[in-house]
Amino acid sequence: MLMLAIEVRELVVSYRRWFKPPFRAVNRLSFEVQEGEIVGFLGANGAGKTSTIKTLMGFQPPSGGVVRIFGMDATDARARQLVGFLPETALYSPYLTPYETLRLYGELHGLRKHALHAQIEALLEAVNLAHKMHTLNKNLSKGMLQRVGIAQALLGDPKLLILDEVSSGLDPIGKRELRDLLASQRARGATIFFSSHELAEVASICDRILIIHQGVLIAQHRLSDLAGRVDSLEDYFIRTVQAGRDILDTEVHAA
Repeated sequence: MLMLAIEVRELVVSYRRWFKPPFRAVNRLSFEVQEGEIVGFLGANGAGKTSTIKTLMGFQPPSGGVVRIFGMDATDARARQLVGFLPETALYSPYLTPYETLRLYGELHGLRKHALHAQIEALLEAVNLAHKMHTLNKNLSKGMLQRVGIAQALLGDPKLLILDEVSSGLDPIGKRELRDLLASQRARGATIFFSSHELAEVASICDRILIIHQGVLIAQHRLSDLAGRVDSLEDYFIRTVQAGRDILDTEVHAA
């Protein structure tokens, strides 16, 4: 029986400021992601996407509300072992190679030598970086480093992938390869939750989208339900964010 991979209830994320009231980046946000779904988490810059993702990862304590991963509190170590994560800005030592970078992260995952070696080689092949596995990170392009980050997120075959701006820095070939890679991850049963400003990529990958604006969920739809109702996902997204509400006037509720 499928379960909820992500459950967010009345989430509030606030940041303290000197001599000012706290800034509320996320305001009573609620949504769910079913096991096996691919969900795009959309919003303009400053909408609260990264604050939400940091809370899902247990990096940012919520000011209020509940966040669960597979039924467990997001800060529970058992939950975090089930998640592969790619941050918006992934920083890796410039003096390590992609192979050494993945070996370091793999060892932190508790993966063992022979299995880890095989998985590193397979992942670098999957992200088309096998030919650069022994090149120092400082000599890699931004797109290549993004591929290292994607491979890192896939270590250990996580049940849930949380990816922040996953296609950042990728060229058109890389984006197509990413689509294929995410499809293969879903085929093995992984749940994928990712933010992106690349709406064409979202439209080609996702089952469902969530749109957040000023820390509030203002729309959510299955992409199949948008077909024939909007000119494009980009047009729908821009008009919805500009209006500050769902232009389709559909009540926002848990899918």
